[in-house]
Amino acid sequence: MNLIISTSTFGFFTLISRTLGYVRDILIAIFLGTSLFADAFFVAFRLPNTFRRLFAEGSFNAAFIPSYAGVLTKSKEEADNFAKNVFNLLFIILLFLVLLAEIFMPQLIFLIAPGFYKDPEKLNLAVELTRITFPFLFFVCLASFFGAILNSYNKFAAAAAVPIILNIILILSLFFSQWIKVSEVLVLSYAVSIAGFLQLIVLFFFVRKHFKPILSVKIKIDEKIKFFFSKLLPSIFSSGVTQINILVGTIIASFQAGAVSYLYYADRVYQINLAVAGIAVGTVMLPELSKHVKNNNFQQVNNLQNRSLELSLFLSIPAAAALVLASNQIITSLFGYGSFDNESVINTSIALTFFAFGVPAFSMLKIFSNFFFARDDTKTPFYLSVISVTLNVVISVSLFSKFGFIIIPIATSISSWINVFMHFYFIKKRDLHIFDSQFIYKFPRMLLSVVVMGVVLYLSLDFFGDKFDYNESWKFIYLFIIVIISLISYFLISNFSGAFKFKDIKLKK
Repeated sequence: MNLIISTSTFGFFTLISRTLGYVRDILIAIFLGTSLFADAFFVAFRLPNTFRRLFAEGSFNAAFIPSYAGVLTKSKEEADNFAKNVFNLLFIILLFLVLLAEIFMPQLIFLIAPGFYKDPEKLNLAVELTRITFPFLFFVCLASFFGAILNSYNKFAAAAAVPIILNIILILSLFFSQWIKVSEVLVLSYAVSIAGFLQLIVLFFFVRKHFKPILSVKIKIDEKIKFFFSKLLPSIFSSGVTQINILVGTIIASFQAGAVSYLYYADRVYQINLAVAGIAVGTVMLPELSKHVKNNNFQQVNNLQNRSLELSLFLSIPAAAALVLASNQIITSLFGYGSFDNESVINTSIALTFFAFGVPAFSMLKIFSNFFFARDDTKTPFYLSVISVTLNVVISVSLFSKFGFIIIPIATSISSWINVFMHFYFIKKRDLHIFDSQFIYKFPRMLLSVVVMGVVLYLSLDFFGDKFDYNESWKFIYLFIIVIISLISYFLISNFSGAFKFKDIKLKK
């Protein structure tokens, strides 16, 4: 396996999806800004979309792939029976969950946005919109199951590409709402569920070669199924700890007008790096790592873990530095138009700055947790993630009245770094990883390359300083130029110093 090629394939489609996501969010910012309608829609979208991230971006893979890969090494027929039983149980559980949520939606909104109860208009709108968007959860979780099957066969492109459908549908829906003269948030909400259904259909088409699902109420709950579901809930929590922290932040931020929107837009910016540095690398490494662990290939295990950490840090550390240095310029260039006023730019950029400090931690958690998942241990990351989320809640709630919404990204970053250190402690305690000479050689050179890139970025921002005033029309072009200059400087210094060479990522089976 070539880690960089597989990650590039996954990352390429993910980047297209996230880029379209930016176009979508820029349009939403222009049409809705940080208004009551924006806050209500983001809560309605956040809930099912959080479940999408929890299932699609690692957690379902973490529980399913090691179990499926283990059975697959013995018998394809046995693996198919295992997958069919999981699919049918998942179908029933999700259907029940969605129906339950639709009935008790006002109570659910109270849990995720209690601050909305101060504003009956916002509350009623959020309940209505979330009832429309919530079926997305059903479709996208089943789609994630198909994606996990494909990933088990080292087929990453289709699962990485289907989120593009969501962004295209949402973009088109905004223009469609203008054409039919219907509320943007209402059309957007229907578009979310429609996109989820289309994603499921597309992945079903691709997965048929490897697995053909058959709906049945006759489900054989054997030891393998019990073992899988015993791992699933802990893996959802531990793999999705960053998303859970963000959801916690949304709950707390609902008490401050506009805060939900500030956090949403800031979250959208740093997520593009996490999608590649954490999610893509983690998704690609897990099937291969699980196979090596099952076959007791300890040398390959350690090599893959080191190379995955290298790639994750190589991508996440410079991104964090860039987001800290250029947060204001990034937000005003991406969203600073129409209803998204200068105050919104300032508040969102502050949130982005503090989220940025946690970007390497968010990415490393995706890699470190795989060290446990590949060994069928979802409980250790689960317990550590419970501590992390509890810490995040304590910091956010205790200091929210004093600092406002800004404490939320601060608490998220602090709790995530503590989670990284806790993971690392147990990894070393159980001898799950040894840093090899190649990693030790490259890491300080990587940091040097980031420092040089940071200097280039700082000087470039200073040179183009007046081009990022709120009313400037071409600020996005100047941001693009600065990003290209900074990236070139980083890759050149990295190559010159020996911090990172793509040829070193090749891993043979």
